[in-house]
This record gives sequence, structure tokens and C-alpha cells, in this order.
Amino acid sequence: MSNNATSNAIDAWLPPGRLLTLGLQHVLVMYAGAVAVPLIIAGVAHLSTAQTGYLISADMFCCGIGSLLQSVGLGPFGIRMPVIMAVTFAAVGPMIVMVGDPALGLPGIYGATIAAGFIAIGLAPFASRLLRFFPPLVQGIVITAIGFNLIPVGINWAAGGVGNPHYGAPVFLIVSLSVLLFIMVLAKYGRGFIANIAVLLGLIFGFIEAVLLGRVSLHGIGKVGWFGVITPFHFGLPTFHPVAIATMVVVMMVTFIESSGMFMALGMIVDKPVNDKDIRRGLLVDGLATVIGGTFNSFPHTSFSQNIGLVGITGVRSRWVCATAGAILLALGLIPKMSFIIASIPQFVLGGAGIVMFGMVMATGIRILHTVDFEKHQHNSYIVAISLGISMIPVVAGKFFHAVPIGLQPFVQSGIFLAAISAVLSNLWFNGAPRGPRPAGHEAAGHAGVPAAEPAVTPLP
Repeated sequence: MSNNATSNAIDAWLPPGRLLTLGLQHVLVMYAGAVAVPLIIAGVAHLSTAQTGYLISADMFCCGIGSLLQSVGLGPFGIRMPVIMAVTFAAVGPMIVMVGDPALGLPGIYGATIAAGFIAIGLAPFASRLLRFFPPLVQGIVITAIGFNLIPVGINWAAGGVGNPHYGAPVFLIVSLSVLLFIMVLAKYGRGFIANIAVLLGLIFGFIEAVLLGRVSLHGIGKVGWFGVITPFHFGLPTFHPVAIATMVVVMMVTFIESSGMFMALGMIVDKPVNDKDIRRGLLVDGLATVIGGTFNSFPHTSFSQNIGLVGITGVRSRWVCATAGAILLALGLIPKMSFIIASIPQFVLGGAGIVMFGMVMATGIRILHTVDFEKHQHNSYIVAISLGISMIPVVAGKFFHAVPIGLQPFVQSGIFLAAISAVLSNLWFNGAPRGPRPAGHEAAGHAGVPAAEPAVTPLP
């Protein structure tokens, strides 16, 4: 597809009905992951049910603002591609420690979040210049590692969710499998719009199954209001502690690495490779959305990789779909009852769809690696093997780095970060430093043993 055709597809304005349906599909895909962080922090902080509900609504509100900034853009902010923003899991460990400290608590978390967001905005232009260290070989490794690290999430969803006392129950596995098979049938036989919303229809199918099986609870929905206002500093004025701020800055650096990989993955999926300027605009929103999150009772935000897999499945590249999803998320934040209903979708229903979507991210990375020259540059095999192996450490051995100081935990517990650092350093060791800034586009593919004349990835239909 030509660059003009690709740009037209990304900027395409679809009919309102399609925008709403496709946007809702994005929301359903990311919802469980987005609410997981506020639920975890609320539990550790011993918040009441009402306070927990408010924390979730605030999170949805901030996710909506961040998604609109990223997909629509505002001046120098926003990559202007189909991107959804949500709370980063990299911040969970440090925030659990902070919220348990009487000197910090939620006000300390919010103060550190706001300060780290501003610092991240200042660092974004410098971080984006590191893109030249990410030739297709490194990109393929990082994107594959993103898929590797997401697949366990989908698998755990399929079994009922981590912490579920009935984890792995046959009914969970059967429903998850039925959702997966339903999506596969639509992918094979569906046409046009039906094929585009295969994941959404699969989730609806699974939700109906769960309702018929008595596995969906709407208890307490009558006590939830239709409208609620999200106000700044609902849990108290933020406090600023140097150590907490430094820790959250570390978290932001981890998210920068992860977001850069996700932006590159998305660029490959929509056949529009990103350049330094694109990365900078995207990272600026990571910082700004984090400032907004700390102000409106949420947490550090990043671009959500789950939704990148959905773009790959549907082939719909319009950024206005994700802008619509952002508007829906805003509505969920202001209409608690809607948020309650979507939150009632069981995780085992999400599992079947999650395996497909997260596997799609991994498949994109493998397709990029397929273009790498492993014959003339045999060391590339070592780079792939070592980097992907290291990226799996947090996935298969969660306590592997338990003795590492708490300040370094966000680094070592991110398989994506470990893959990126390992791939960059290994590539420098075996293939040498890049000669200059990497141009935007497939013409840069000649570095690190990749034939320049071959496109980095086959365009999606």
C-alpha cells in the first residue's frame, strides 16, 4: 500500500455506526486490564466499595482523555494513530509499597505521578532519538517479546483470572474455547464489517453464555448512579517525596521503552513505520496523560498493547475508531452504571479473545524477524535467542529477581524492557553501532543484516 493510501486509511472517518461499534470493541478489549490496577491499589489501600468504584471511574475518565490526545493529537502531543491509553502495570509494584507507607499513601502516589509525568514530558524528546538503535532486528525482538509477555494474561483470563478460587474450572475453559472458536469462524466466513467486529461479537457471544450459566452478577447495580463527576484530588492534595518521585520516574522510563516498541509494532501493522518525530509525540502523551492521571485520581498511563493486537486482527487502521473509544471511556468515567455493566463481563469470556489478540502481536514480531538475514549474519540468531530468552524470565519465574532492590523492580519485572535492553546491547556487540539517525520507512532495513529492498512486513488487507 502506498504512503498516501496508508495515511488515508489512518485518517479515514467511518460512518458513525461503525465508529461506535468498533470503538466499543476496543473498550471491551482493554477494560479488564485497565481496571485491574485501580482494583489492586484499592485493595491494598483498604478502600470502601464506593471509593473503589470512584477510583475505577476516575481511571476510565483519564484513559479517555489520554486516548483522545494520542489518537486525535493536540499540537506537539499525540502520535495520531489508532492508540488506546491506560494505566501501566509497571507502576503496580512501587505503588503497592507507597500506599502501604503511612507517610505516602494515595496522596504520595499522586504527587509522585504528577511530578514524574512532568519530568517525562521533558525527557521525551531525548528518548525518541534512541530510535536509531532499533533496526528491524531489534524491533522484531521487542514486538515478539510484547506478545510473549501478553499471552500469559490471556491464558490466565481463560482460566478465570489470577486469584479466582475456581481457577481452571472446566466451565471457564469451555466458554473461553467457545469464544475463541466463534472468533475463528467469523474470521474465516465473515465478510466486511462482520469480520472487523469478530472480537466484539465473540465477547457478546461469551457474555450471553456466561449469563445463561449464571456466571454474571449485577448485584448492587441499583445502588450505582447514572452520573458522577470526577474532581481533581478527590483523595486529598498530593504530597511530593523525592524518593517516591525518583521511583516513578524509573517507571516512566520503563514505559517509554515499552511504548516505543508498541508504536513500532503498530507502525508495522498499519504499514506506516514510525519515525523519531512520531515516537516523540507519542511519548509526550505518555507524560501528559500521567500528569492528568495524578491530578484526576488515577495513575501513570501508557499506550496499551492489547489494542494494537486488535488493530492487527480487524485491519481497521482509522485513528478515529480509537478516538471514539476514548469518548466511550470518558462516558464510562462519568456514567458509573455503564462502567459497572461492562465490568461484569467475566475474565474467562475475555480469555478466548485475549489469546487471539495477544498472539497477533507476537505474530507481527515474527513476521518482522522473517525479513532479517540470518545466513550472512549468523550472530543475529544469538541476538534473538538471548533477548527473547531473557524476556521470558519475569513470565516463567516471577521471583527470579526478588532480591533486586525495590527501586530496580520496575526494570527487571518488565519482560519487554529486558528484551529491548538485551536486543539493543547484543545488536551493538555483534553488528556495531548505527552510523546515524535511522530514516523513517523500510529503506532503513539494510542495517543489522536485513535486505534493504524487502519490506519489513507484508501489509494487511
